[in-house]
Amino acid sequence: MRYEDWTDREAEVRLREHAELRAALGLERVPDDTTLYRCVRRTSEEELTARLHETIRHMPPPEDGTTVAVGGTDLAPGAVSTFFVNRVRDQGHGLTWRHWLTWVVVVDLPRRLILAQAAKPGPTNDGATLRPLLDSACPRAPIRCVLADGVFDSARNHPFIRQAVGATSIIPAKRGKRTWRLHGVRAQMRADFLATPYRQRALIEAVFSAAKRTLSARAAGRSSRTQQMQALLLGIAYNIYWLRWRFHFALLLP
Repeated sequence: MRYEDWTDREAEVRLREHAELRAALGLERVPDDTTLYRCVRRTSEEELTARLHETIRHMPPPEDGTTVAVGGTDLAPGAVSTFFVNRVRDQGHGLTWRHWLTWVVVVDLPRRLILAQAAKPGPTNDGATLRPLLDSACPRAPIRCVLADGVFDSARNHPFIRQAVGATSIIPAKRGKRTWRLHGVRAQMRADFLATPYRQRALIEAVFSAAKRTLSARAAGRSSRTQQMQALLLGIAYNIYWLRWRFHFALLLP
């Protein structure tokens, strides 16, 4: 469903049309859309994390360590077209305010794989998610450098990365008042920022672009939990998409 960006009803129709797909999935009969919805609701985050780790296992990490980037992006909470939204706004009717969904991920830049992910309704403090995400990503690959934008800058994140993870942290210091006095690593980031290695962080934006263009830019659902599950399933679908593309490219090499 997430790989093809199907809704529950579209998945029911597609499964009914394709006998080969039902045979590959081991389905004796086609489940209705409410069954698919309840399956998503019944799935826990721990089960999705285990599936994500299984996709990572198929591409071994470099032995000398890897560079990861932490970043977040917003996903649409529904399937309403932007044309409809702009048309209603131009007519002056207005729309009911809905909170968006924030998808925060840790991306292994050399392998372009998602190592850890989290989803929660926005607006929210993304900086607080850095530590638990890196705790989940560390067993998947040896991390030697962590790149993140200014949203994740804090006095707690730098020591955590350098002491607990054992990696170099490159996070630009937040802009603030001139009276602000930064200390330690944050002062070093402002005085002598490592701009050249930090440019690699742009690769995480390429991952977001690929996931939204090729898979889906939305996490549809009426409840926050359903939307969060859809976002976590999107991370698994992206890893499968990337592994499939790499495998296909390897077959074309002489």
